[in-house]
Amino acid sequence: MTTQEHLLISLENRHAANILAGTKHVELRRRKMHVNEGDLVWFYVKKPVAAVVGCAVVGKCTVDEPAALWKQFGSVSGLVRSEFMGYLDGATQAFAMGVQDPRPIKRPVSLADLRGALPDFHPPQFYCRLNAATALRRLLTSRSKS
Repeated sequence: MTTQEHLLISLENRHAANILAGTKHVELRRRKMHVNEGDLVWFYVKKPVAAVVGCAVVGKCTVDEPAALWKQFGSVSGLVRSEFMGYLDGATQAFAMGVQDPRPIKRPVSLADLRGALPDFHPPQFYCRLNAATALRRLLTSRSKS
């Protein structure tokens, strides 16, 4: 039995909003993320929001050519084809991470709050793991329950 890992990714506001609304079911990345089905992914929304706004459970993950990913996930990607292919332009392989059971945080965790828990915090450019013992993970977990 594996332990559920917690991860933090940075997203544009519209992508996080679509995931939390249940209309976007995959998150695309140009590089593979080393995650497991069942892990918990937290969503940091870039400026001007600059806050963690929710989380979701990692679903099935797929690595494939962009055209194959579009065929499989285009309708649930939250993107039109030109955006999808433009984002992945030049990539021979890309990564689609399924997201399930999205949960918004009632009181988003601001960048100032994140830095209060971890003074040298910088939002991840790709993703970062949140170890169980860190103040940052405890803050996110406690805020998600309030």
